[in-house]
Amino acid sequence: MPIETVCQIFYRSVDGYRKAEHLKYKTAEGWKGISSSELRTAVEETSMGLRALGIEKGDRVAILSENRPEWAIADLATLCAGAADVSVYATLTPQQVGYILRDSGAKVIFVSTPIMALRVDEVRSQVPTLEHIVRFEPDPVPGTMSLDELRSQGRKALAGDQDAVRRVATEVRGSDVATLIYTSGTTGDPKGVMLTHSNLTSNVVAAEKAISVLGVDDVALSFLPLAHSFERTAGHNFMLHAGATIAYAESVEKVPENMQEIRPTVMCSVPRLYEKMYARVNEKVAADPALRQKIFHWAVGVGAKVFGHRVARTKPGWLLKTEFAIADTLVFSKIKERTGGRLKLFISGGAPLAREIAEFFGAAGLLVCEGYGLTETSPVITCNRPDRLKPGTVGLPLEGVEVRIAEDGEILTRGPHVMKGYFGKPEATAEAIDPDGWFHTGDIGHLDPDGFLVITDRKKDLIVTSGGKNIAPQPIENRLKTNRYFGEVVMIGDKRKFPAALVVPNFEVLEAWAAQRGLATSGREDLVSRAAVQEHYLGLITELTPDLAQYEKIKKITVLPHEFTQETGELTPTMKVKRRVIAEKYRELIDKMYAE
Repeated sequence: MPIETVCQIFYRSVDGYRKAEHLKYKTAEGWKGISSSELRTAVEETSMGLRALGIEKGDRVAILSENRPEWAIADLATLCAGAADVSVYATLTPQQVGYILRDSGAKVIFVSTPIMALRVDEVRSQVPTLEHIVRFEPDPVPGTMSLDELRSQGRKALAGDQDAVRRVATEVRGSDVATLIYTSGTTGDPKGVMLTHSNLTSNVVAAEKAISVLGVDDVALSFLPLAHSFERTAGHNFMLHAGATIAYAESVEKVPENMQEIRPTVMCSVPRLYEKMYARVNEKVAADPALRQKIFHWAVGVGAKVFGHRVARTKPGWLLKTEFAIADTLVFSKIKERTGGRLKLFISGGAPLAREIAEFFGAAGLLVCEGYGLTETSPVITCNRPDRLKPGTVGLPLEGVEVRIAEDGEILTRGPHVMKGYFGKPEATAEAIDPDGWFHTGDIGHLDPDGFLVITDRKKDLIVTSGGKNIAPQPIENRLKTNRYFGEVVMIGDKRKFPAALVVPNFEVLEAWAAQRGLATSGREDLVSRAAVQEHYLGLITELTPDLAQYEKIKKITVLPHEFTQETGELTPTMKVKRRVIAEKYRELIDKMYAE
């Protein structure tokens, strides 16, 4: 029987795998597990509790929470009640939360903490459909009920009919909307992407065929926001389907520590994590004695040859295997230990990953399989496979997924993964999906001779200089970010005479560089204003981009005294830079570069 709903994934997972630790989370006493049986009970009691609150098929239930077991329980309980959930990022402001609740018509919202409850309460009067706020934590908040209280209601209802939830879950159809995921809304109000059960399950089943190396013995560390389609599909639904244990990281900041504790075998992440890991390795090597540096570079060279054989699907000779074993003992084992020592697969998505970084991890024996997709495509369109990969590309289309390139270079896709549409916005839906069913991604790219998809840039992010030259900024930015001195780089230049850039330093590295040169400063503002620092970064940019056409080369820069953050609205929840926000926020600095 084919899998058509997330409800089927859930029941097959808890009934079939019967794990002692299906989910894991950390408390003050240490890491605790939730068994398959406990997960099924929690979901069923919560689902019946929702029905006791009046939730019916087709209703919307919102979830405002960080990653934690209760998020998964609320999600699965909502779907098994025949309703659709509305995922809300935990970083949103009360006004943004209010907009999503009003637009979706949510009747119930789950919130993680009292702070989140107060955030909803601030806009509650503006959401006429909202009837109940259910908090995950027991601390009382006026006008709300706890998850335990909701489960208690469900438990009483289940006492007279143990199969009630399973029966309703079997009535859910693949064509039913499972979730509304709201786009970031950087160019207007956010749009609710309607993904059906079959959208989500077709993506999971196709991804399993592409990445068939995961099973019941695997442990996934979940830290990307579950409100985002990437973690929802790859880190939640896919892991439930594969039978892997899902461990929830305490926070993004705690990921390195949690990796050591959990020792995951698989992780989903955005490129920012890999960029930071790569930078830290390079920082350490730069501080090592000359002999250790020489050994490190030799090991990377050996690893690159072995990884080249993997990409080419050929076998290395015995001498190279022997050299790699030595390189692994001397160098790579120490890098692997930072991930917990058991990692078999990184899954990268959300933004382009620099080829150099993918090849470095591959050389070290840490495989990064990069994929590509959008919220509107559930999200995976293409991905690299453990047995068929090509760094610098985002892989091959999943089974059942069509990809073609339009005349202007835009990537189009069609198949069971494409959304039902934007909630309440038929005009926007018609604009995104043409009459032949092709979804227009807004990304520019091409298919190479082997069928691997190569992303050039976002269509709307292409820079067109006043001289009419087209520049794709992302490949240039990604190249610069492989250097340990750079944190972020945002190229500017649309309708301008030449490209410029805003640079966010890796402050630890820059401050060490300044100290070595006796460059005393009163703080970061003072540091980045120094001519020596500006010259240093311009020199690095020139050194790292010698092959660019003259019109592509960055002529001027401004080094910023702080990092971009989600809280300031400069980064998305998946750590992508919001270019339009940056362009507006730093307009005066940008204008000054061109005025000079």
